[in-house]
Formats: sequence, C-alpha cells, structure tokens
Amino acid sequence: MRKLRFLVALTTNDNDYQIEQARSAEQAAKKLNVELQILYADLDAINQSTQILKAVQAPQEDRPDAIIFEPVGGTALPQVARAAVSAGIGWAVLNRDANYVSELRQTSKTPVFTVSSDHVEIGRIQGRQCAALLPTGGSVLYIQGPSENSAAKERTLGMQEAKPNNIHLIMLKGQWTEESAQRAVRSWLKLTTSQKANIDLIAAQDDSMAIGARKAFQELPSEIERERWLSLPFLGCDGLPNTGQSWVRSGLLTATIFIPPNSGQAMEMLVDALQNGKMPPERALTTAVSVPALEALRPRK
Repeated sequence: MRKLRFLVALTTNDNDYQIEQARSAEQAAKKLNVELQILYADLDAINQSTQILKAVQAPQEDRPDAIIFEPVGGTALPQVARAAVSAGIGWAVLNRDANYVSELRQTSKTPVFTVSSDHVEIGRIQGRQCAALLPTGGSVLYIQGPSENSAAKERTLGMQEAKPNNIHLIMLKGQWTEESAQRAVRSWLKLTTSQKANIDLIAAQDDSMAIGARKAFQELPSEIERERWLSLPFLGCDGLPNTGQSWVRSGLLTATIFIPPNSGQAMEMLVDALQNGKMPPERALTTAVSVPALEALRPRK
C-alpha cells in the first residue's frame, strides 16, 4: 500500500509556535507512516499561495494527498483551496476560519476542515491575567499580531471583552516575531507620548513578541529606566514547554497561555478520513490554558 503524502505549509521558521507546529507534524507523520514535506512562507502570503499552488498543479504522481496550512495573510487562499479539492487533495486550515469550507464540503467528498485554537478565548484568558495582576486597574502596553490576521483580531476582541474597564490598552503592532516586537517597542519609546505613559504591564499576543519587547527595554541607556521597565509583568501566548513555559519558570515572563500545536491533530484527522472514507468535523478546536493557573497569579506590588 502506497504511503500517504502530506504537505504542511507554515508561515515562518522564525516563530516558536510555528517551529512547534513543524515538530508536531513530524511526530505525527512518523506515527502515522505518512511521507511529509514542510514549507515555510517567510511571512509572505503571495509566496505561500505560489508554494501550495505549485504542489497542487504538479503531475498527479507527485501531488500530495492532502495539504495542511496555516495562512499568512488575511484570507485562507480560497482559489487555491478550490483547485486543491478539485484535484482530489484533502485540505485542512490551521488557526483560521475559512468561509469556503462549508461550500467545498457540500460539493466534494474530499476531506475539508479547519483546526483552530479558540483565539477569542485566548484573548479572554489574557484579559483575566491582566485583571489578576492589576486588581486596581492600570495601563497595558499591548503588542498585537498583524492587522489583517484573524487570530490577532480575535485575541484582541477577547482581551477587550474580558479585561476590566479600569485597565487601558496602548496598542502596538508586531508580526508574530521577536524582532518585529523589538522594533515596534523601540519606535514607540522614541515618541514623546511614551515618556508620559504610565505603563503597569506588557502583554503580547505571543511569547516571542513578549521577549522582543523585553529586548527593546534592555537597550535603554538609563539604568533606572531600564530596570523600571524590566521589573514590570510581561505576558505572552503559546506557552510551549521549551520557550514560553521555560521563560515563565526563569522569570522572563510572568505568565503565558499554553496553546497546543494542532498540525498533528489535523494529520490524524486527514489520515482517518482518507483511509476510512469518512468526512471529519467541519471545525475542531484546541483548548488553551493559563500558565500558571489564574488563581496562582498575584497582584503586582
């Protein structure tokens, strides 16, 4: 029996969660006896579209049996999805809702579905972490993901929904990388408004951006200012064992949110669908948890 061939297309190899997504896919491929190819788009949506379309349009003997991808841009590549499903290639979208999934499921027997973290709930958890650390309120420097990214939008929505009214957000934009957050904070520190801002906590929509923010504060020439900023609570998301959770243990982060990688889960669902001929659920959700638990967080002195 021929081995199933899967393509996993990820956004970048410069983000701890994406690296963990690749590791999860590799472990699942080994367990499921699947031939695996992993591609990275370098945070370029056009590049990602081109990479996947090339695989879809390859000669039949070279095409993957299924494609799992985490979108870079604002869309989940509807035209590419339709081309893949028309070619009989299974299609799984990670961490993004895609409006076309229902339509494709109605017109094809090819497995099509999404596997996502509940990003609104992730934002809510971070809002509750802020509330636990700042019970009398305060200001949070909040570093979001890219504007067009639905995960970033949903995490912001959840944060706004769960944080108390006496906690105010000052928002900066990053690109899910340490370097992008470092640049954003560095630029913000040059503004006169930043000198007047009385920030009580730094929260980022992923761990790498929280660490990038710390690095920007470490560059401050004044030791007093540097120490003041670095003494504040820093919050992240992703909470992977070797990065976010490790940074919480070492004190670089006050808290994070563990978001299980879901590429391996998508592979298991696709193998089951392709080998047993049954359509998987249209949408599967992974569960995120606060690290440490919310009740263990103590107000900032």
